[in-house]
Amino acid sequence: MATVHVAEQCLIPGDVATLAAFRRWAVSDEFPQTGRIDWVASRIEVDMSPEDIFTHGTLKTALVGRLWPLAHGNGIHLFTGETRVTSVVGDLSVEPDVVAVSDAAIDAGRVRLVPASGGRPDRFTELEGAPDLVVEIVSDASVTKDTQRLPAAYHAAGIPEFWLIDARGADVRFTIHRHEPSGYVASVTTDGHAFSTLFNRGFTLVRSRNASGRFVYDLAAVG
Repeated sequence: MATVHVAEQCLIPGDVATLAAFRRWAVSDEFPQTGRIDWVASRIEVDMSPEDIFTHGTLKTALVGRLWPLAHGNGIHLFTGETRVTSVVGDLSVEPDVVAVSDAAIDAGRVRLVPASGGRPDRFTELEGAPDLVVEIVSDASVTKDTQRLPAAYHAAGIPEFWLIDARGADVRFTIHRHEPSGYVASVTTDGHAFSTLFNRGFTLVRSRNASGRFVYDLAAVG
């Protein structure tokens, strides 16, 4: 039976006790249209809190903006927000902050595009399997989930690369993890920068303030 962790009130149907049942609920008309609701290792995680603008939303946009030119034309698809990733072996169905999936992963069958209801051509609602990369940005309501439960589930799912970012404090913490048999380990270049195997380069993430004093972010390739 699933356990439920609820950050704020959300009605969970009583029959959602397995991953298969959760997946059916997630594509039904009864599934909430706001908030983030995940299945992580037989645990339903509900976060209905609003996304912080300058430690989450702006940061997520900056990541996608910098990664898009590296992905576009190189057989890599980027998704952000409300893109569901499901893994049966990982006991996982979640909506990461950012997801990257290569054509190679889809063509090899490591990731399956789940068709939308109705079977219309080129319409899909879910990624099943192990995408090449997932990114999680820590929020106040998801610290333990993002730093402990999700990494373990992503590793069990066989996801090769996991980025974890925490911009809530005085300094931005940014780590790229690579999949090893024993767990995720930090992936770094010889000079200490975070290294992405998918994009084959190092990265540094810098936060500054613009002329009006508000946070802005720059994900820069190094090396």
